[in-house]
Amino acid sequence: MAESKHERHQGCQGYHQFQRMQRREFLKVGVISGLGLTLGDYFRALDASGQEAENSAKAQSVIFIYLAGGMSHVDTFDPKPYAPVEYRGELGTVNTNTGDVFGGLMKNMANCADKLCVLRSVTHGEAAHERGTHNMLTGYRPSPAIVYPSIGSVVAHEYGPRNDLPPYIAIPGAGDPFMGTGYLSSAYGPFSVGGEPSAKNFQVRDLNLPEGVDPARMEARKSLLATVDSHFKELESGDSLDAMDSYYQRAYALISSQSAREAFNVAAEPDDIKDRYGRNAMGQRLLLSRRLVEAGARFVSVIDGGWDHHEKIKAAMEGRVPPLDQGVATLIADLESRGLLEKTMVVLSTEFGRTVRINKDGGRDHWPKAFSVVLAGGGVKGGVIHGKTDAYGSEPTDSPVGPGDIAATIFSQLGIDPTRKLMSPGDRPIDIVRGGDPIANVIA
Repeated sequence: MAESKHERHQGCQGYHQFQRMQRREFLKVGVISGLGLTLGDYFRALDASGQEAENSAKAQSVIFIYLAGGMSHVDTFDPKPYAPVEYRGELGTVNTNTGDVFGGLMKNMANCADKLCVLRSVTHGEAAHERGTHNMLTGYRPSPAIVYPSIGSVVAHEYGPRNDLPPYIAIPGAGDPFMGTGYLSSAYGPFSVGGEPSAKNFQVRDLNLPEGVDPARMEARKSLLATVDSHFKELESGDSLDAMDSYYQRAYALISSQSAREAFNVAAEPDDIKDRYGRNAMGQRLLLSRRLVEAGARFVSVIDGGWDHHEKIKAAMEGRVPPLDQGVATLIADLESRGLLEKTMVVLSTEFGRTVRINKDGGRDHWPKAFSVVLAGGGVKGGVIHGKTDAYGSEPTDSPVGPGDIAATIFSQLGIDPTRKLMSPGDRPIDIVRGGDPIANVIA
């Protein structure tokens, strides 16, 4: 006997109620950290960016290392050995393998300077932490009218996931609001690993099945949903059910994919590799970043705070620089040995520099007029010093570089047109980058 329209409607309602119940069960498996989104919702919005375009870009991934607080350029990548001691500081210099000089604590990076492009003439006008951070993480000056998306969120929007991995991952987490999605959907935000890779019992939040849900049970849920889909498909026209389920299939894929989950398993690295990176927070964060890009992650942010040295900068830098120097130099060597450096762009950035004259407390204050950012790999020329500052490091005297130029360079190397427009709420088109261009003479 044929079903009536009313019975068919009730059948559909029952089906959707069943689907909601099953998905609530699945939500126990994982929720995107800090966003209140299920993995299904996360991948649903990722699909809105469309099919991944053919990509012959030189860079396939980015590791974006961000030093929150403002790293002193004079004590690291733009030392002034002939300036008076109250300007040059007490950390000395070290010769690089290209015949230049770095700050005296940068011994390991000095030995791989032939792989680095140092932008010594970075400049902007924002001396407050929040505004400087917005500048460097988005490529845009802050605006009272709109919040701009971070570079990583734009990459997630343009390309979506690869190899079952989220396209934008934050280590150890996404604590800064300017790492977020701005006017884009919140689904393009970073997937936070939610802990320190250097911790003894480190586990990534949201990738582990909860107690009582083993892989067999999860697969049974998938099979049951597939059976119900098949039975009820003719109750609705079109492919809406298939489309709805495809988002949840990706969520299942991330959690059930052994290779995707293994990418986060930094404990699997040999002890000698862990030692080479450094048994510290920075070293193990960078080691995890290498595992993730090797597995297919597109954009990995590695965040390190504590660089706001208003007093006793000598002691502060002696504590913070060596792990950074060891970890970044090892990362570059490791990527190269695995054939990954050519297609992985490493960016070492910060929100601004420090004042060139040491203050009465033995520290340096905020200074956005001149500072350094370092690039490597992903089609960027090695052994390059781009731009220069005056005898004290206080402002650029040649080839100034703004945050928009850096963002445009990153996007361009990834095959994303920085002049392309994205749609903000209200259907207002906004350039991915405005007021910045790829830095032509640093690109191979």
